[in-house]
Amino acid sequence: MRASASGLVVASSVSDLAAEKYGRIVRNRRRLIEFIVLASGVLVVAWLGVAIGASKVDVMLPIHAFRDFFLGNLEASVTHNIVANIRAPRVIMALLVGASLAISGASLQGVCRNPLADPGLLGISSGAAVGAVAMILFAKHLRFEEFLPLFSFAGPYLVSLSAFAGAAIATFSVYRLAQVNGDIQISTFLLAGVAINALSGAIIGGLSFVADDQALRLITFWMMGSLASATWLTVAISMPVLMFVLWAIYNKRHALNLILLGEANARFSGVDVDKVKSQILWLTALAVGVSVAFSGIIGFIGLVVPHILRAASDTNYRYLVINSALLGGGLLALADIASRMLIAPTELPIGILTSLIGAPFFIGLLIQQKRRLGFSL
Repeated sequence: MRASASGLVVASSVSDLAAEKYGRIVRNRRRLIEFIVLASGVLVVAWLGVAIGASKVDVMLPIHAFRDFFLGNLEASVTHNIVANIRAPRVIMALLVGASLAISGASLQGVCRNPLADPGLLGISSGAAVGAVAMILFAKHLRFEEFLPLFSFAGPYLVSLSAFAGAAIATFSVYRLAQVNGDIQISTFLLAGVAINALSGAIIGGLSFVADDQALRLITFWMMGSLASATWLTVAISMPVLMFVLWAIYNKRHALNLILLGEANARFSGVDVDKVKSQILWLTALAVGVSVAFSGIIGFIGLVVPHILRAASDTNYRYLVINSALLGGGLLALADIASRMLIAPTELPIGILTSLIGAPFFIGLLIQQKRRLGFSL
């Protein structure tokens, strides 16, 4: 009897191990398929971004541009100029900015353990907007190059530099306001973001009120977001920074997974939770500051993308960070194509499109949370 009972126990444990192994194989296969689908989608969208535009729509346009490049017909080729100098850097910038906003949102939702956390909601984007709007308004009255020759070169990028400085100041303010006895409190963290958003909105409103017609038009267009100013120089400046942020946040994947289980469990496992929060916050500020500096305000990418991926797969940050980068870049590149073509030859600000998609999603998320808590609509 004992022998048969022990045999049943052994058989049951073997069966459980086999089931666990099979489940792991299935999950890994599904994750591989998801990665292949997302990567393929990004390549297709990037190809369409180069092939489709207001001046010319031709799916074979990238091939024609490569042909002219290898044949040496660069100066005479209008096709090459359109692809190489206008569309290609714009597509690459869209992929970089979309990926950065998406992984920023995913990481903030992890450390806050709140599905509503987003770079825009925490005041980082608003802080960058304050810096950019102030520079747009006052740049023509300031003659920096008279005091320092370096500013004659940096002149075209003063708005971008000011946006990054505004993001850094907003991040520092949120960080200091969220600290209670040296620890970062999540509830205070989110409330500090709301306060910074409100203050930034008031400052932007005041600056817009005193702006002339030309400056007000620039401010309005910049606040709505656009990738029209993308060049190879802006790509070269932003790519190393944004790739570093992606790498740094990916290196925090294990800590983020443990924090999802609870801060007490994470601390028991050896994670310095407050240090991770601080690092994620500053990495997000760096990513959002650079992104907003070169593309303006583009909302809801950091909120929508992580939720789509969590609903489709799992919450493991080992895969969520990479998949967020792929899906965020692909969605923003697709939105950029739509912004160029919907009212061609005029360009629709890309921030309008992302808000039209993201706002209903945000409302649906709030309704879902109310139902989960047992409240009626």
